[in-house]
Amino acid sequence: MENQIESALLDLKGLLGKGQFLEAMDTYLADDVILQEANNEPKVGKQTAIQAEKELLATVTHFGGYEMKNIAIKGNISYYEAVMEFTTNDGVSHRFEQVNRTIWKDGKIINERYFHA
Repeated sequence: MENQIESALLDLKGLLGKGQFLEAMDTYLADDVILQEANNEPKVGKQTAIQAEKELLATVTHFGGYEMKNIAIKGNISYYEAVMEFTTNDGVSHRFEQVNRTIWKDGKIINERYFHA
């Protein structure tokens, strides 16, 4: 199981690093996934999460990168640090530093939470 998760994370690292967020979500999110950003209300369901991502991406004018590092896997849970940078159409530059906690089942993400610095 851990080898399968590591392989998925390495693929995700490549997709996210190129800004291919929708492709990554379509490939790796389970249909009934729960995603939660910090203490915000969770997004429930793959289609809900993808729609929210599309709305965010529509505001992005420049993608500065996504870096994934310090991956740890135990059983069906993975953690990693991420740094994401982008600029939105209001001219604001964003830099998110976060830890992602992911629960996997059958090669798909069933629950993920992002903890921001």
